[in-house]
Amino acid sequence: MILREIPILLRHGRQSIPDLRKAAPPVHFRGRPMISGEITPEETDRLVRLCPVSAIAADPCSIDLGKCVFCRECEFTFPGKIRFTNDYRLATNDPQRLIVRSGQDGPIRLDPERIREVILRTFRHALKLRQVSAGGDNAAEMELNAAGNVNFDMGRFGIEFVASPRHADGIVITGPISANMAAALKICYDAVPEPKVVILAGSDAISGGLFQNGRAIDRWFPSHIKPDLLVPGNPPHPLTFINGVLDMTGHP
Repeated sequence: MILREIPILLRHGRQSIPDLRKAAPPVHFRGRPMISGEITPEETDRLVRLCPVSAIAADPCSIDLGKCVFCRECEFTFPGKIRFTNDYRLATNDPQRLIVRSGQDGPIRLDPERIREVILRTFRHALKLRQVSAGGDNAAEMELNAAGNVNFDMGRFGIEFVASPRHADGIVITGPISANMAAALKICYDAVPEPKVVILAGSDAISGGLFQNGRAIDRWFPSHIKPDLLVPGNPPHPLTFINGVLDMTGHP
């Protein structure tokens, strides 16, 4: 039977992306936005009123990627002033670094001073995570599943999802955290042994996204627990998630 499989393997070749640090996403990928320094106050005011999730603020004009759902309505309205680039390195551990301001063209990275030493010491070569869908729509969940497929293969770095919080080193939260899931999320978090990490994946998990003001949402947990990693996107791309985790654990 093995001999029959060898020609198939040779024909398929290597399917995994060799270097996830330098991978090129599709041209239509919506990554880090850039805001022109020439955008006017009048244009900014219009964008503030336009944004469905209040991700855009004025003085100066800025976009909070923790709230942004990457709908590109701002870019469609002022294509010469706002442009979404192909940069997928969006994850950070500092909410302030998720705010892209006019005239700014720097990359988004983690603040090394905010990375806990226990994470670098304990999880650099292996990290087991329990994913919790707290009222999600399955978009972010599907992208996280894709992070472990043959193309991205995050398991090569020792990063894997496990079924039980008792076997996990931390949790990855997706979804805006509905009231029905708030207690279950806290139970799952408590079941993870110390030391443990908390990752918020997607704009829904970071800020509530489109549902941030919904009556069915309970944001108590993220307001009382300091997350170790914020992975923006709607949904977050596997490359964004994997590179963020690699940065958090000190992987070169």
